[in-house]
Amino acid sequence: MTHENFNDLAAFAAVANERSFTRAAAKLGVSQSALSQTISALEKRIGLRLLTRTTRSVAPTEAGERLLQTVAPRFEEIEAQLAALSELREKPAGTVRITAGEHPAISILQPALKRFLPDHPDVNVEIIIDYGLTDIVAEGYDAGVRMGEQVAKDMIAVRIGPEMRMAVVASPAYFERYSRPETPQDLMVHRCINIRLPTYGGLFPWGLEKDGREVKVRGDGQLVFNNLGLRLSSALDGLGVAYMPEDQVLPHIAKGRLIRVLEDWCPYFPGYHLYYPSRRHSSPALSLLVDVLRYRSA
Repeated sequence: MTHENFNDLAAFAAVANERSFTRAAAKLGVSQSALSQTISALEKRIGLRLLTRTTRSVAPTEAGERLLQTVAPRFEEIEAQLAALSELREKPAGTVRITAGEHPAISILQPALKRFLPDHPDVNVEIIIDYGLTDIVAEGYDAGVRMGEQVAKDMIAVRIGPEMRMAVVASPAYFERYSRPETPQDLMVHRCINIRLPTYGGLFPWGLEKDGREVKVRGDGQLVFNNLGLRLSSALDGLGVAYMPEDQVLPHIAKGRLIRVLEDWCPYFPGYHLYYPSRRHSSPALSLLVDVLRYRSA
């Protein structure tokens, strides 16, 4: 059925319910003549008279009464649903689905949700840990979190974290058995705790840089993880050298549990961004969450 057919049926329902072209026209915001022409066209199209008109009154015919009983409840349901959607616009509710790597989920999303969720009991948040460059539209996500340079150009990107830095660390017990590396090349003789990410098709290269010189290190080791916690615990257990987000290891360095090496080879780089397709179609819940997550430098 075409859009015009729905308009004609809505016009008929308005006249039949009001029992008046004058009141129905005022309700619909159209002229009486235009409304009369619409009803006449509908009656001509279906081949039946739907309304009995006199100079004093309007009433549905038998066919009109049957049609009214059929379509009126449908329009009431539609109006009720539209009203419910309006309430959603005014009161954030529903589920926000986000895909993110483990580190931003732990370091940025979780602390933000601790502040956000108690004030918004009707909002649910689902976070899926995924290291791939997920197509959030195709996979049904509301938003994703990735490094700034990994966000597609057609997405709206909002910075949600500060610049980042990696750290190369190992335990004191490990460095009692192996000498501390002084250059990236020295890592090639160490037991590296490696990372496997799907976006790289293999082991994640450790990106080191100094004085404009970039080095990608792929060292050997007995352990490979795609998990942040296992890399950290393995380094603390003295099982090798790990390449970790700085914020995850600084407390352990401060307490002497880990020793940092090659610090001058670990520059800062753009941090995490939350991205989503369009402001126009974002839900009120997502819009509020974006505002909470938005990075504001001190």
